[in-house]
Amino acid sequence: MDKIPLSTDRAPAAIGPYSQAVRCGQTVYTSGQIGLDPRSGELVGADIEAQARQAFANLAAVAEAAGATLHNAVKLTLFLTDLGHFAKVNAIMSELVPEPFPARSTVGVASLPRGAQFEVEAILVI
Repeated sequence: MDKIPLSTDRAPAAIGPYSQAVRCGQTVYTSGQIGLDPRSGELVGADIEAQARQAFANLAAVAEAAGATLHNAVKLTLFLTDLGHFAKVNAIMSELVPEPFPARSTVGVASLPRGAQFEVEAILVI
């Protein structure tokens, strides 16, 4: 099995010993994306909507680097520091991820890197 690391400058660079994504055959596993602006490295805003939109944009950029789109997502995992934002994130996801929607888990967490409120990771099949 060949593991091919993938990266793009259109998403925040990995800040530790990990890849933005790894491709194994026709499957791509992405690392979590938060709402960081790839140019500045800063969170895009204090509100969940801005952070979720940027996180999905970062995920889409990583998918593109793999030769895919969010349409190729078969599984998403969402992390929220406040599950009270569940409906807002659902609305944003339904706008940005095409049907048929992938399988999904949503997890409430105590905190995320850089004080983010939202993180998303995906499994894509090309």
